[in-house]
Amino acid sequence: MSGDLGQALSILAGVAQGPVVALSEPLSFWGGVDPATGRVIDARHPQAGADLAGAIVVVSSTRGSCTGSGVLLELALAGRAPAALVFSGPEDVATLGALVAAEMFDRELPVLRLPEPGFAALAAAGSARITAEAIRAGDLTIPIAPALEAALALSDNDRALLAGAKGEAAAQAMRILVAMARQQGAARLTDVTRAHIDGCIYASPANLVFAEAMEAKGARVVVPTTMNAISVDYENWRAQGVPADFGAPAARLADAYVAMGARPTFTCAPYLLDEAPETGEAIGWSESNAVIFANSVLGARTAKHPDFLDLCIALTGRAPLAGPYLDAERRARLIVDVELPEGTDAAVWPLIGYLAGRAAPDRIPLLTGLAAGAPTRDDLKALCAAFGTTSATPMLHVEGVTPEAAGAAGAADADTPRVAITRADLAAGWRRLNDGPEAVDLVAIGSPHASLAECRALADALGGRPRMPRVSAIVTAGRQVIAAADTDGTRARLLASGVEMIPDLCWCSISRPVFPVSARAVLTTSGKYAHYGPGLSGCAVRLGTLDDCAEALATGRAPPRLPAWLA
Repeated sequence: MSGDLGQALSILAGVAQGPVVALSEPLSFWGGVDPATGRVIDARHPQAGADLAGAIVVVSSTRGSCTGSGVLLELALAGRAPAALVFSGPEDVATLGALVAAEMFDRELPVLRLPEPGFAALAAAGSARITAEAIRAGDLTIPIAPALEAALALSDNDRALLAGAKGEAAAQAMRILVAMARQQGAARLTDVTRAHIDGCIYASPANLVFAEAMEAKGARVVVPTTMNAISVDYENWRAQGVPADFGAPAARLADAYVAMGARPTFTCAPYLLDEAPETGEAIGWSESNAVIFANSVLGARTAKHPDFLDLCIALTGRAPLAGPYLDAERRARLIVDVELPEGTDAAVWPLIGYLAGRAAPDRIPLLTGLAAGAPTRDDLKALCAAFGTTSATPMLHVEGVTPEAAGAAGAADADTPRVAITRADLAAGWRRLNDGPEAVDLVAIGSPHASLAECRALADALGGRPRMPRVSAIVTAGRQVIAAADTDGTRARLLASGVEMIPDLCWCSISRPVFPVSARAVLTTSGKYAHYGPGLSGCAVRLGTLDDCAEALATGRAPPRLPAWLA
């Protein structure tokens, strides 16, 4: 049977066969898939527990973290990868992981793009076989055509890099960039002024293998490059009891990027550093929350570059001219009307971000109804981070707040579809993220890294009260913020209440025993960590207000309940 099922496009060629695992929602490979086994560990995903190893994985796209490319590479190197990936539209993160596996490590992992109705027909199949010519599943046959390569115009310098004029590492980086640019349909590459590396997180041994391979080839960055949070407190991990078989390679990974010329900023909130990008500036950032914040709040321009592509951009100063680098790709394609309750506090912003991402999983939204809430930079940080856990898109607009919302990009026309997030939706979303045990063992602040204002707000909420001995409290923050908190006394106030501040790592990269071994129930102000935390930590992780967190520290309890502005 073939009929009108259309044809598949071969993004990365190869042959494969295996059971079909169809995912009803997009999935973040990082935080959503165990790199050691290939099983889905995202506790909030409809197919939680599904085994992707050796399967023909049929999914509309990926979402969430840029680090998914590293997880896919690790799965490929360990022999636990899917047999093939079949998407219904353009996808970058997993595709880049498969590309690096083939380009640098000779691991074949076919990637195909299959529009409806063939996508739906394959998703319903029990197993499938992929050859160079077709996808076959029972009596289903879908022909495969090579993806049309865009006519990519390369500059003289691009060609020189490809030819090895600046060494093998730059040539390797340019080969990967060119392959990604072509599959994205870019007409050319564009210059960037700076880069931010997400691949320095030790998500798996594959991240280290890639970085040290590039360093050995003589890789050196050519634009100012900052580094994301890493997986250990670089200077203190030994004293903290982190096992050497994890701490040592995690530190080596950081060292590799520093050796290649990146600054050891070790923060997932590079927009909090002294020199943030300016409106209209073309940059090459990775890390999903940073990308969304840069595009949406700062008005800078960057795609959501997958891990490994971030280094390629830093080594060449070039990025594919596609996606949100282009005016047309920054337009709002959905209007989300939000019913903002009166009297809200900071906890409403991660909730709205999480729900907006679910409403707009694959298109840039314009959020209305929020200007009256006068969101701060920290509020928008929380919104963008939570949005990135449930949406694959690299930006959003907030009417009356973000810089492009009133212009050609954010403006919507009469045909733009609309959806609503009502007060009832907010209440249902809060119950979903706030569900869990009343007794709290750990309060987690700083995902993304906390700002100085957020640290002060926590100290104010505690008001000098000591924490209960059995309850732990950790704030993760960048080195610059911790230094400022030392200077103005905020860190001392937090320490007096038993709250620890830890640099370099983030909640999404923390591991035991820095993550307290005895903790089983976690309360956080982060919508991002409330989503990823259960799968990453194996604990119950609840979203709470700042006052809830302070009360949990003082009493050990925080009953699941609606905030006052929703009650």
